[in-house]
Amino acid sequence: MAQTINNVIKKIKAILGFHGVSDSDVLKAGNTAYDGLLNNSAYPNPPVPLPVFRQALDSFSALIVDAEDGGKKSITAKDKQRVAVIKMYVQLGQYVEAACTDDPATFATSGFTAKSTTRTAPQPLAPAKFSSIDRGPNSGQAVVKVERQTGALAYDVHYALDGAGGVLGPWTTMTLTNSKKVIISGLTPAGTYQFQVRALGKLGYTDWSPSMTFIAA
Repeated sequence: MAQTINNVIKKIKAILGFHGVSDSDVLKAGNTAYDGLLNNSAYPNPPVPLPVFRQALDSFSALIVDAEDGGKKSITAKDKQRVAVIKMYVQLGQYVEAACTDDPATFATSGFTAKSTTRTAPQPLAPAKFSSIDRGPNSGQAVVKVERQTGALAYDVHYALDGAGGVLGPWTTMTLTNSKKVIISGLTPAGTYQFQVRALGKLGYTDWSPSMTFIAA
């Protein structure tokens, strides 16, 4: 019986955003795109004539140098030209996306950088820990702050009172949705408590941290 195999062609998208990117890196990206498109038979009809793009890049380069003196007019002119260069770059990038017919080899000749289509698998979180446990503004309070972890969805904090003979009392657990400081009330004044924390990530919970001892005021 014949089998039909459907080949899924991944759409190639260029990186066209420049938020937070330095002027020099914008200029570098523009120059790389210009060099890639110049006399490139795969891209015969760019929406921005390459001589116009070249002139815009050269002007931007000169204005970057002028703006180094910190003059307000020079900086304003440089920023205005940056916007113009990025606008042309985006137009050219969108043209390349369409003209390359989603062929990686053809796209690679353009001088543009493709967005990654590889999804990074979630990674286990590092062991959770406290940034600090301090006495609160009132008796019987503790101010607790867990150390922030990238990728953590929530944190569980639990604490128990040291009883007679060092036997721990029941654990009290609270769930935090972020790593901001939180005040815990209702502690026994002069009581010795053990605090632990764990983090919740996409792969589940970390182990409970080693206990931190805290004496309530």
